[in-house]
Amino acid sequence: MGRTGYFSHKDCWKHEMGPGHPECPERLDAIEDRLLITGVFDGLERVEAPLASLADVELAHDRMHVAALRGLTDRLKEEVQAGGPAYSPLDTDTSINVHTWDAALRAAGAAVAATDAVIDGSLENAFCATRPPGHHAERAKSMGFCFFNNVAIAALHALQRRHLKRVAIVDFDVHHGNGTENILAGDDRVLMVSFFQHPFYPFSGDKEPASNMLNLPVPAYTKGMDIRELVEMMWIPRLEAFKPEMIFISAGFDAHREDDMGQLGLNEQDFAWITERIKDVARRFSKGRMVSCLEGGYVMSALARSVEAHVRVLADI
Repeated sequence: MGRTGYFSHKDCWKHEMGPGHPECPERLDAIEDRLLITGVFDGLERVEAPLASLADVELAHDRMHVAALRGLTDRLKEEVQAGGPAYSPLDTDTSINVHTWDAALRAAGAAVAATDAVIDGSLENAFCATRPPGHHAERAKSMGFCFFNNVAIAALHALQRRHLKRVAIVDFDVHHGNGTENILAGDDRVLMVSFFQHPFYPFSGDKEPASNMLNLPVPAYTKGMDIRELVEMMWIPRLEAFKPEMIFISAGFDAHREDDMGQLGLNEQDFAWITERIKDVARRFSKGRMVSCLEGGYVMSALARSVEAHVRVLADI
C-alpha cells in the first residue's frame, strides 16, 4: 500500500497521426526522460498496460463506433500493404495509422487496470502515461486527437463492475472535456469538475451543463493564481459535498504558460498545487484512491516538468 503505479506500454509510441503533428510519440519520451533524470521513477511501481477488452470500451462507447474504428484500421492495414498512404484522416486534426487501434486499447486498458489495482489496494494511486488521449472522445465519435475516452471507461468500470457508488472526475486540460461530458452528463453517480479556456476548441461546456457537471470556462491569459482561487472556491466544496469514493483525473498540461496550444498561464507549481488539493479530498473521502490519465501537453519541456510535479505529489516524493 502507498505505492504509485506508472502504467504505460510500447504500443503507445507506435500511434502517429502524421509528420509534425503535436500529439506525437515524443511526448512520452519527454515524460520518461524527465522522470528518469530526476529520480522520480525510482519511487514508482512500473506496470505494463494491458489491452482493454471490447466490453471495457463499450462501457462508454457505442458498439457501432467501436466496430467502425476497428474496420477503418483493418482497411488501412490492407491499403498500406498495397503501397497506400500510412495515415487515414478521421477529421481535420485526427488520423489513425495501423497501430492506433492497439495504442487506444492500451490507453483504455491502462486506466481500467490502474482502477482495479487501486480499488484492490495493491496501489494507492496511479498515473497512466499513455496515448492517444481520451477526453474529447464522445460516446459515438472520435475527435480532438482522441479515440476512446479512457477516464470515462475507467469511471464506469469502477461504478458498474467494482460497485462503487460515487466517483469524481477532475479535468484540468486547457480544452473542455466534451467527450467525458457527453458520456456522463446526467449520471448522478459521477461529479465532473473542470476548468478550460473559452471560447476555444471544442467550443462547448459554457451552456447550462447537466447538474453533475461543474464547468468553469475561463478567458485566455488567465493566470495560475486565479485558477487556484476558482479551484478553492468552486471545485473543493462541490467535491467535499459529493464525497467521491474514487477520483479520476484527466491530466492535461497544455494550460501551461509555455504551451502554445492554448493561452492559459499556469506553471508546474500550479499543477502540483491542484494535485495536492485533489489528493487531500481523496485522502478524506476516497481512501486516497486516484487514477490520473495523461491528456494534453504539447511543448516537451513544459509537459515533462509538469508531469514530474504532478507525479511527485501523487507519490509523495
